[in-house]
Amino acid sequence: MISKLNLENILFLDIETVPETKKFSDLDATKQELWEAKSKYQRKEDFSAEEFYDRAGIWAEFGKIICISVGYFNIEGDIRTYRVTSFHGDEIKILKDFKNLVISHFSQNKHLLCAHNGKEFDFPYIARRMIIHNIALPYKLNLFGKKPWEVPHLDTLELWKFGDYKTYTSLKLLTNVLGIPSPKDDIDGSEVYRVYYEDNDMDRIINYCEKDTIAVAQVLLRLRGDNLLHDSEIKHV
Repeated sequence: MISKLNLENILFLDIETVPETKKFSDLDATKQELWEAKSKYQRKEDFSAEEFYDRAGIWAEFGKIICISVGYFNIEGDIRTYRVTSFHGDEIKILKDFKNLVISHFSQNKHLLCAHNGKEFDFPYIARRMIIHNIALPYKLNLFGKKPWEVPHLDTLELWKFGDYKTYTSLKLLTNVLGIPSPKDDIDGSEVYRVYYEDNDMDRIINYCEKDTIAVAQVLLRLRGDNLLHDSEIKHV
């Protein structure tokens, strides 16, 4: 039961991704053809491959990670603190810094990684980008040979489904129905491409990513029946 989990053993996270290049024309001819084939089903006849390219960031083969925000609890008696920090900049450095954190502080059997839709997006995306950059996967992301109950991942979307796999519930919707402050009060995922490539406003993206990381923790608290975090308990480090 999630109510029995030790919150201090959970690393909460969220990632932000964008297409690997600013423009479709910046890709070489082979990659352009591959993108056209990969995106054909999603865009149908409504968009050309070039017009659809601003959405390429959702595929690890055509995107890159520009920010990983993480959060973790520290509980001493009645004092509860949720610390949030972010890795950003060069993607290889982001991945290596994140890996070092996981290995150093969240590598034991008791530790879990937690994200919203993490099993379908965040966790495999990070793993794929590590492989692309020839970075050995940390144990917590290497799922080969693991049985379902051995996978060290929590997914707040999966927890909310309660076994119902027919629908997708966004973090924005879930926070709304659970009475949690919305993490989408500035930008949403569809705007990250523009804010990154056109506005060059990385601070805004980091702030957005950290809000999502806080929201994931808040959702888990609500699912456990715990009190939500107050602003005074959240520390940005």
